Amino acid sequence: MNENELLQPQVESTEVEEVSYNESDIQVLEGLEAVRKRPGMYIGSTGPRGLHHLVYEIVDNSIDEALAGYCSHIEVDIEPGDIISVRDNGRGIPVGINEKLGLPAVTVVLTVLHAGGKFGGGGYKVAGGLHGVGSSVVNALSEWLEVEVSREGHVHHQRFEKGHTVTELKVIGDTEETGTLVRFKADPEIFTETTEYDYDTLQKRLREQAFLNAGLSITFTDRRDPDNIRSENYCYEGGISSFVEYLNKVRGYTPLHENVIHLTLSSGGSTAEVAFQYNDSYNENIVSFANNMNTIDGGTHEVAFKTAITRIFNDYAVRYKMFKDDKFRLKGDDVREGIMAVVSVKLEDAQFESQTKAKLGNTAIGTLVNQLLTDKLTAYLDENPAVAKVILEKSINSAKVREAAQKARDNARNSKKLSSFRMPDKLADCIWRDPERTEIYIVEGDSAGGSAKQGRDRNYQAILSLWGKMLNVEKARIDKVYTNEKLVPVVAALGCGIGQDFDISKLRYGKVIIMADADVDGSHICTLLLTFFFRYMRPLIDEGHVYIAQPPLYRVSKAKKTYYAFSDEERDAFIAELGGSADIQRYKGLGEMDPEQLFETTMDPATRTLLKVHLEDAQQADETFSILMGDKVEPRRDFIEKNAQYVENLDI
Repeated sequence: MNENELLQPQVESTEVEEVSYNESDIQVLEGLEAVRKRPGMYIGSTGPRGLHHLVYEIVDNSIDEALAGYCSHIEVDIEPGDIISVRDNGRGIPVGINEKLGLPAVTVVLTVLHAGGKFGGGGYKVAGGLHGVGSSVVNALSEWLEVEVSREGHVHHQRFEKGHTVTELKVIGDTEETGTLVRFKADPEIFTETTEYDYDTLQKRLREQAFLNAGLSITFTDRRDPDNIRSENYCYEGGISSFVEYLNKVRGYTPLHENVIHLTLSSGGSTAEVAFQYNDSYNENIVSFANNMNTIDGGTHEVAFKTAITRIFNDYAVRYKMFKDDKFRLKGDDVREGIMAVVSVKLEDAQFESQTKAKLGNTAIGTLVNQLLTDKLTAYLDENPAVAKVILEKSINSAKVREAAQKARDNARNSKKLSSFRMPDKLADCIWRDPERTEIYIVEGDSAGGSAKQGRDRNYQAILSLWGKMLNVEKARIDKVYTNEKLVPVVAALGCGIGQDFDISKLRYGKVIIMADADVDGSHICTLLLTFFFRYMRPLIDEGHVYIAQPPLYRVSKAKKTYYAFSDEERDAFIAELGGSADIQRYKGLGEMDPEQLFETTMDPATRTLLKVHLEDAQQADETFSILMGDKVEPRRDFIEKNAQYVENLDI
């Protein structure tokens, strides 16, 4: 069988057995069985993201108490064994008997889907929960869950296991306080990948909630290591203004004007609040929330914000004759360059696209955001002309760069370098043309590129050699990107353009594989490429086309036996297997391997290891790229010192 046949799906000819399908095959799942049967429908996934979503659901209920004005302090603990504890000083979940079901209200909330105080009736006017399924879903997906409600002078307790009631609700003590305590342990039968919580992930979310609810105190404690208990308290009287200041500081940006612009407006049962400050970066950073839920895909509130500030700054510049050409107007990208903004809305009957609450759909809230900016931002700029001048000068300069970039883009389109008829000189293309079956290796250095070209399977593997370090696009404006001699070959080879011209349908290879040396320089080149893809070819990552090759660190051999080790531990294990002594070769570069070795270890689909690049959290990725690749040294140093514990010692 040849290579072409190996890559084709193999179909066996078999007779199809007739299978009956009748009324007995229809299943009716009762209680919370549906949640355990299809957990992904309720929390997105059963991986780390879904695991942390359990905590968010319980904390969100306490946040809703704060939104209603009844809760001022929330305590979140990770106990030994990765048990989560969430306590608030709100009103406490009602414990009276629900007339319809004949069960205590707290039991109903924890065992019945679509039961809660968020469906009208005055329980909550504004709430982050859309479907009212949060608590019951967490209960269903937990090995066990316990609830304690302090209310009406008593402490009430009940326990559940895998969503089923184990003990009846009973009074276990008296108290003058009010509030709810929920403790649970995620079920490893559901979360088979991991049940271990990441401190930084929860810390980010909880700090975020404190920013969004000015004056709310949230204490987060990690008790898993008795010798190293970590505890932090988050409370920000400045609310989202403090959030903007924090985001600028953590990314190392220098503000262009002293004070954050903070505007708020309420109408009926809704409130719109925006805070923003311009900085010296070239990036746009807008984070939006609806009822404290991070709407990562935006929505009507975010669109209204973007549209309104573009119109208002243009109107201001025209009114004060800041444009040399009467017909000139700033575009949205010009106005948003260097902005750090938080848009937060709170409204009744929030309409999200899904339980994960990624995009807001309420039309009326967009109108409120537009009114807020039209009335209050216009007045602010008139009262603060120095701030308006600084922002508009940056925006006008951005427009000039955009025009220069357009010229560079047009020239690049017409140049031989980006012509579809002439691929880069350093590209050794493959024979096949089907992107579903082809891949390109972007290789550091001519030596490694030569080995890769000789060792590859030329049917479906293309090789693009790069020499030297490429442009750090985090520090460069877009016009420089279009003319950079190191980036142009990558753009030309992939064939799908960059920036606003990017078209994923024109991608020439299904896999884009970064292959660099296993040393500091190789890691730097890999990071530069990832930064470029993230900023200018983002769909490549979003749609799963980008990979990182994993070359071996060692060649371990003795007599006629040869092994390739990808870590020190693997090397030591091979040495032990070979009797305690062996010839060890440490590969300091890809060029040290001959073509056969390079193909066998790093390029052969049957034996290689590829790391697929995912973007689980685009906002976190954006922040990390800004820290690692930006101008400021201090945030990068802090990041490295904080994460040094996760780096293995490499013999480089």
